[in-house]
This record gives sequence, C-alpha cells and structure tokens, in this order.
Amino acid sequence: MNSFKIPKWLIVLVTLVVVVLIVFNWTTGMYNTAVELEANAKTSWSNVESAYQRRNDLIGNLVKTVQGAADYEKSTLTSVIEARAKATSTTIDANNLNPETLAQFQKAQTGLSSALSRLLVSVERYPDLKANQNFLELQSQLEGTENRINVARDRYNESVNGYDIYISKFPAKIFMGWYGFKEMLRYSADAGSEKAPDVEFNVN
Repeated sequence: MNSFKIPKWLIVLVTLVVVVLIVFNWTTGMYNTAVELEANAKTSWSNVESAYQRRNDLIGNLVKTVQGAADYEKSTLTSVIEARAKATSTTIDANNLNPETLAQFQKAQTGLSSALSRLLVSVERYPDLKANQNFLELQSQLEGTENRINVARDRYNESVNGYDIYISKFPAKIFMGWYGFKEMLRYSADAGSEKAPDVEFNVN
C-alpha cells in the first residue's frame, strides 16, 4: 500500500499563508491601536477648544454685565470685545494641527487673556460693579474655567504623548509610516503663561 505524501509545494504554500495571516493579524492589531490612540488625542483637542469656547462665552456675559456700569472705560471694553471676536474665530481642526495654526490659536487666546486681565484690574474703580451678583457669579465661573482649560491641555498632551510613543516604537514605526500615521503636535504654552490669568476681583 502506497503512503500518501504531501507535495512540498503545498507545504510551502500553507506555510506562507500561515505566515501572511500571522503578520496580517499582528499589523492589524497595531493599526487598530494606533487608530484608537489617534482618535483619543483628537477628542482631547476638541475638549481643549470646548474649554476655551466656554471661557469665550463667559467673557461675553461678563462684557454685558460690565457695560451696564456707568461711565465704564469704553476702550477697555472694546479691546476685550475685539480680542474675544478674534479668539472665537481662530479655531483649528484636529486634523490640521501644525506649528503655524497652533501658534495662531495660542496668540489669539493669549491676546484675550491679556485684555481680560486689563478689564478685571480696572474693575477695582467700580465698587457697585464689584458687588454685582452677576459679576460675582461670573468671577467664580471664570476661575473654574481657567482650571478646566489647564486640565484639558494637560490631558491633550498626555494623549498625544501616548500616541506618539506608540507609533514611534519598533516595530510599529515600520508599519505606521505605511498606514500614514504621523506624530501629532503637543500644546506648548507661551513663555510666562504657565499660570492662568488672574481673575480675582478682591471684593472684600
């Protein structure tokens, strides 16, 4: 009785198929992980913009409250209104984060912070405004929002750091380039802007 022998070419073919399947599953796993990490980083950036938008909304309400004060400096209010308009119009899609667009975003937000600080300092000359309940409520909300902004920026940087490390490690680095993954830009605060703008009104 003749024993059946498996052809060598079939053995080679099966081996190649198994190897291809193993590599495919392996790279697919890396790809899916990179997609998830990238999506988390982009969501974190959306949270940064959302926190800044909340601040812009609060500043708009603050301006309306201050406008009700008699003889309040119009030039100070105007600078805040203009800076707020610029900050509101300067947004970045998470897919278009680059040094230029991020620098524009930071510049607009820094300009608004400076204008807001000048506004709050000038409030000291208006006791009635400092005692305004709406004004006091906005003070509290602005303080909380500045903290939210800092937390959102830190979380964004943490998300980007995890993503960048993953796609930069060997052997993922070899395949991530094929799939089109690139390192994302971290948020780096301007020099001297590590602290949130002073939003204390000294109402005591």
